[in-house]
Amino acid sequence: MLEKFNETVSYLKSKTQVQPTIGIILGTGLGGLVKEIEIIDEIPYESIPNFPVSTVKGHHGRLIFGKLGGKSVIAMQGRFHYYEGYDMKQVTFPVRIMKLMGIEKLFVSNASGGVNPDFEIGEIMIQNDHINLFPEHPLTGPNIEEFGTRFPDMSQPYDHSMIALAQQIAAENNIRVSTGTYAGLTGPSLETPAEYQYIRNTGADAVGMSTVPEVIVARHMQIPCFAVSIITDLGVPGKIVEVTHEDVQRIAERQEPKMTLIMKELISRL
Repeated sequence: MLEKFNETVSYLKSKTQVQPTIGIILGTGLGGLVKEIEIIDEIPYESIPNFPVSTVKGHHGRLIFGKLGGKSVIAMQGRFHYYEGYDMKQVTFPVRIMKLMGIEKLFVSNASGGVNPDFEIGEIMIQNDHINLFPEHPLTGPNIEEFGTRFPDMSQPYDHSMIALAQQIAAENNIRVSTGTYAGLTGPSLETPAEYQYIRNTGADAVGMSTVPEVIVARHMQIPCFAVSIITDLGVPGKIVEVTHEDVQRIAERQEPKMTLIMKELISRL
């Protein structure tokens, strides 16, 4: 695995002079943040050695290097999911690469279903915790000591100081935000009413098909993380309706400018 990591990093360093300190992973319908980046280099996933290729509509499949909020960034416009058939090592491969490229903090966005009855469609939820319900853990197998300890602590999966600053930025801009726990499931089917109830009973406020594996791997490498969810549908009794992927994209895109403002300003103030 180390050989693959080194091969990929060597290739990327031959294609860009950017030395990123911030890593960004953009979720379904949330690629608009890229418009705020002063792009220096962009590399399609299919040209990067050992990189998976995103197969989901709404995920463009480009690695972007540039400037955002005065910081050098590397951004994934399009992520990888377990339901696409990739194993967890492949899903989280880019996070390892970001670390080796020099990132010090990771920002993640996703579209998710809300199970908190107080939530509304379009709610912006800053993640303060997560529940891992994936059947495969990204750290199974031999531990790579160069990255982190065999048994990494997860008492603070999401950075408290960045959460507080994001809340302050939202208040300054009259943007309603909530905080909550995100449950990660495999997908690709959306949840049944009984599954939504089960997820709520676990203590979660939202459910999605990403983010958790990437954050686990980032924390394994001691990278502080910030994650935000756009609630695109509700798994609340009496509010469950049939939802398509296009519905999810449309709602995410509608709320995306608010999320972009928060993340851009947060990065600039770090």
